[in-house]
Amino acid sequence: MRLIIVSGLSGSGKSTALHVLEDVGFNCIDNLPVSLLPALVAQIQIHHDSEDQKFAIGIDVRNAWQDLTIFPDMIGTLKDANVPFHVLFLDTRLPVLMQRYSETRRKHPLSDRDTNLEEAICAERALLEPIRDAADQVLDTSNLNLHELRDLVKERVVGPHETTMAILFESFGFKHGVPINADLVFDSRCLPNPHWQAKLRPLTGKDQGVVDFLQREPSVEEMYQDIENYLSRWLPRYKANNRSYITIAIGCTGGQHRSVYLSERLYAHFVTQFDNVQVRHRDINNHRSA
Repeated sequence: MRLIIVSGLSGSGKSTALHVLEDVGFNCIDNLPVSLLPALVAQIQIHHDSEDQKFAIGIDVRNAWQDLTIFPDMIGTLKDANVPFHVLFLDTRLPVLMQRYSETRRKHPLSDRDTNLEEAICAERALLEPIRDAADQVLDTSNLNLHELRDLVKERVVGPHETTMAILFESFGFKHGVPINADLVFDSRCLPNPHWQAKLRPLTGKDQGVVDFLQREPSVEEMYQDIENYLSRWLPRYKANNRSYITIAIGCTGGQHRSVYLSERLYAHFVTQFDNVQVRHRDINNHRSA
């Protein structure tokens, strides 16, 4: 089991950090009362004995202040139980937090008619001091935008090898409409069409007869190479931009021959380059994944 406790000042990016962890397979629980932490961990250990289980727990100033003061004792309890855990604390300078609240117009959880924003932030910092002192890692998010914060959490907390992007190659026929989930669309209708060969008409782009026909056509190879080169250059950029999914749709007229052939070839190439690659042929109802 792997446990990450995430805390920090309101507006410093705690929710973003939890979303990053959720995206890479952590089971996330936000705003857990500190006093319930040992009991929750005990239940997790009973029902989730796999070493692959990952949990992230958010703790912040919405807890009762008495709970926050006992955080060091709760950490001691986890250590005594030999529970592997990591405490992440997100901090931000006061002027930056003031500006963020001004821009978003959100209410600070400790502000009220008698407490202005600056006073609320200072009070929160004092209440969270026991957690900050116990943190394994403190990240200053003052100068980070959303994407930079996500990248930093992945790099410092998750690790470079635990993130992935699911890539789907989907063939389709334009006469049945473009897939609504398509991120990139390539049109192969300009290529020679096996449909006009009587013996090839009932086959698909996965059948050897159609494969042989299309492999003899220079324009087919040219289009394949252009698409492969484009994706080889840009898919890593999509992944670096925190994309979790990308669908690459290849279309021909009926979604049976040319688009299927190209999708299969692209799948065969990129499945060796990325961890999570799938191919789907929408209009021949034939699925395969890896």
